[in-house]
Amino acid sequence: MSTEAPERLESADWFPTEVEYQKEKRGRQARGVAFQVFALAMLALAVLALVTLLLTILGDSFGLTAVVNERDPADIVESLGYDPATTTIEDLSFDEKTGLLVETLGEGSGVGRRLEREQRFYDDRFIFEDPVVYEELCASDEPVAGCSLPPRDEASVTQLVYERVVVPDVIASYELFPSLFSPEDFRAEVEQIFIDDPGRFDPYVFEDVTFEWRAWFNWTFITSPSSSTPEIAGIRTAILGSAWLMLITLLFAVPVGVGAAIYLNEFAKPSRFNDFIQTNIYNLAGVPSIIYGMLGLAVFVRIMEPISSGAIFTDGIPPSDNGRTIISGGLTLGLLILPVVIISAQEALKAVPNYLRSGGLALGATKWQTVRSQVLPVAFPGILTGTILAISRAIGETAPLILVGAAGFITSDPTGPFSKFTALPIQIFQWTSFPQQEFRNIAAAASIALLILLLLLNGTAVFLRNRFSRRA
Repeated sequence: MSTEAPERLESADWFPTEVEYQKEKRGRQARGVAFQVFALAMLALAVLALVTLLLTILGDSFGLTAVVNERDPADIVESLGYDPATTTIEDLSFDEKTGLLVETLGEGSGVGRRLEREQRFYDDRFIFEDPVVYEELCASDEPVAGCSLPPRDEASVTQLVYERVVVPDVIASYELFPSLFSPEDFRAEVEQIFIDDPGRFDPYVFEDVTFEWRAWFNWTFITSPSSSTPEIAGIRTAILGSAWLMLITLLFAVPVGVGAAIYLNEFAKPSRFNDFIQTNIYNLAGVPSIIYGMLGLAVFVRIMEPISSGAIFTDGIPPSDNGRTIISGGLTLGLLILPVVIISAQEALKAVPNYLRSGGLALGATKWQTVRSQVLPVAFPGILTGTILAISRAIGETAPLILVGAAGFITSDPTGPFSKFTALPIQIFQWTSFPQQEFRNIAAAASIALLILLLLLNGTAVFLRNRFSRRA
C-alpha cells in the first residue's frame, strides 16, 4: 500500500484561463442568441399563419358580387302600391308577404304544401294545404314537422319571399382586396364571360347583372335560418343549436367534473384503485373526439333512444322519432370535455395552500365545511377558467356531432332538448363541401361568427379569472 501523499492542486488549476473563459462565454452567448432567433422565428411563423387565416376568411366574407334577380324587389314593392325609395320587402306586412308567396307559387301548389307541412304560416288557417289532409297527416304514425312546431315568424317568411319570389342569383363574386383595389377588373371579367360563353348564364344577358358590394357576414345573416339558396341563407338555426348543445354540456359536465375533482383531491385516500382512475382520466383527455361520437351513437342515440327521443315523457306524439336529438349531442360533448374539466378543477384545488385546510379543521369545521367554505372559493377562478376553455373546445367540435345525427341542413329552430339540430361547425362543414363560390362565401362568414364566439368565451374566462382572483 502506497504511503505517498496525493499531489495537491494549485488554485490556478481549478479555474479556466482567461482565453478558455472568453471562449466559453462567447459560446454561451452565441447559443443564447441562436435560441432567441429561433423562438422569434417560430413566433413570427405562428403570427403569419394566424394572419393568413384571418385574411382568407375576411377575403371570402366581403367583396363585390354580380347579382341577377328573377324579380326586382323594387318592382315587387311598387306593384303593392308602395314607394320603393322608402319601402323594402322587409317593411311589408306578414299578410302581404304570404300573399306574394301564394301569387308566385299558386294556391294548392306542391311546393307550397311542402313548405306548410314543414312549418305552418298561420295558427288558425292554411294558405296551401287542405285542412282535412293536414289533420290526417298529424294523426298518422309519422306526422309532419309542422304538427309540433309553432307558426313561422316574420324573418322566416321574409326569407321565403326572397327565395321563392325575388329568386336572387349571385353569378360571380370577388374577394375583398381585389374588390377594394381593382373593382373595374371584376366587371370586365363578368362581361368577358358573357362574351366568351353567352349560354353560361342563360337566359340572362349582361345588362341584367347588378354589381353590388356584399358583406356576407351581417346581422341578417346571423338572424336568418338556413336555406338551400346561399344568397339568403343564415346561421340562426345553427347558433341556437350550438347554444342548446352548450347548455346541456354545461349542465352535465360541470357538476360531474367538479364533483369528481373534489372527491379525488380532497377526500379520496391514496390507493392503487384511485391511481388507476387518475391515470385513465389523463388518458381520456387525449382520446380523439370521434371515439366519443361513437360512444354517444351507441349509448345515447340507440340504447337510450326512449329517453333521448323524448318518447318516454309523452303519451302522444313524441318530440322526435329517434334519438338523434340535441340532448344526445350535448351529453356526448359533455363526455368529451369531462376529463378536461376534472383535470383543470384538480389543478385549481391543488393550488390552494394547505394552511387554509389546516386552519379550518383546527377551528372545528368538518372536512366538507372546510372544502366548501375555504377551499372552493379560492379555487373557483381556476375551475371557472378551465370549464370555459373546455366549452370553447366543445363548441368547435364536428366529428362527434356528425355521428350522433346533427343535421347538415335544417331550417326550423330547435325548441327543446328533443329537437333535431345542427351546429355552427356542422353548418360550415356542409357549406364548404359544395362547389359553388357563394357557399364558400357564407362558410367564411359563419367562420367569423364562430371565431367571435370563441373569442368571447376565452375573453370571459380571462376576465372572470382576474376578477375572482382579486377577490380571493
